[in-house]
Amino acid sequence: MRKYHALPVALLAALALTACEDGTGTRNEGAAASTSITPGASATGTTQDEREAGPTQKSPKGTTGVTQTTGKTGTTGTTGTTGKGTGKAGKPADRTRVSCNGSNTTVTAQPVPRPLNHMLITVRNTGSTNCDLTYHPVLRFDEMQWAPQAIEDSKPQAVTTLAPGESGYAGVLLSAADGSGEAGTTGRKLTVGFQGRTPNSSGGPSALPALPAKGVYYDSTLRVTYWLRDMDQALSY
Repeated sequence: MRKYHALPVALLAALALTACEDGTGTRNEGAAASTSITPGASATGTTQDEREAGPTQKSPKGTTGVTQTTGKTGTTGTTGTTGKGTGKAGKPADRTRVSCNGSNTTVTAQPVPRPLNHMLITVRNTGSTNCDLTYHPVLRFDEMQWAPQAIEDSKPQAVTTLAPGESGYAGVLLSAADGSGEAGTTGRKLTVGFQGRTPNSSGGPSALPALPAKGVYYDSTLRVTYWLRDMDQALSY
């Protein structure tokens, strides 16, 4: 659609009217110079009906089809559809990712001969979807009232994610090799807790892996690594 502007019409009117110098208003100075104009049309090609209708109102950005024109018979227009202004719908959440826990994995805890005073915790994904091992395991021997701290140097750059059938690992430093630890005792029962998406939140049911019949000795230096994908790396701390 061609767009017309009111400025040429105003300029034409200014040529036909001059202001009175005594401040009483305007007076007609006579007809403008003779110009051949088709009745009902201005020099700019704007018809009388278009002049009376006034300029076309532009639709706000983000909508289409909303155009109103005020004519002699009233207001006309059509309602269009919403465009870019509505924005894009967000992507649906990824529901294929779940937390690894005692309900969708098998967990074992086994002391190792090397390095000394270490134990390896292995978690195998037995579910049908990927699961995430977040942060580090929360260990509890018997009825202990404290949880071992994590070895911060073992923190991986990304969450350890296990596909069905894959395994993840955590190493446990049970006691100080030089005997400097305190309150040494033997644990007979181990609970392995899983954290959720935020630190210290619950990731689901815990696991109760079996320990050797003689138990596991630990002291106040008990520490645990973050969940890792590599077994050798988990036992390197």
